[in-house]
Amino acid sequence: MRPAAGQVLHFSEDPAITRFEPHVAATAQQPEPYVWAVDAEQAPAYWFPRDCPRVLAWPGPETTAADRRLLFDRRVHVIEYGWLPALQTIRLYAYRFDAAPFRPFGSPQPHAMVATTAVTPLAPAEPVGDLLALHRSAEIQLRLVTDLWPFLDEVAASSLRFSGIRLRNADPRR
Repeated sequence: MRPAAGQVLHFSEDPAITRFEPHVAATAQQPEPYVWAVDAEQAPAYWFPRDCPRVLAWPGPETTAADRRLLFDRRVHVIEYGWLPALQTIRLYAYRFDAAPFRPFGSPQPHAMVATTAVTPLAPAEPVGDLLALHRSAEIQLRLVTDLWPFLDEVAASSLRFSGIRLRNADPRR
């Protein structure tokens, strides 16, 4: 589930939203209100239940050969074992928007698209479907671990590109 050219997506567990208003998220690190969405490259980061803590890693142009071997030269998503049942049963939906009102957000690499005005989806929300099958068809390795923190520490110290999402919901560091 990725956006078509000229579109961005917003993933939600609520299939009944008809208008998205800019807001300041509870976890926001900036005071500006936004409507949040993702482009095709970032969409797989949201093929999860909203609150699922996850670490994502992938090779970039600057990644060393040794670090590529950590991932078998592919994108990897890592979650805790306890989140597998939710990943298998969640009903996730995607809203499609025209990309025109959105701009890239984040530096040095943008990790989201944001709009500062209200936006209306192009159509009703679409069921995303089987999240494990999405990972498989995208050739993204999904790893289950008992503890996210060692993997996060390893990729943070490497030349890999990475992201940690909803880490406040992860089991505490051991």
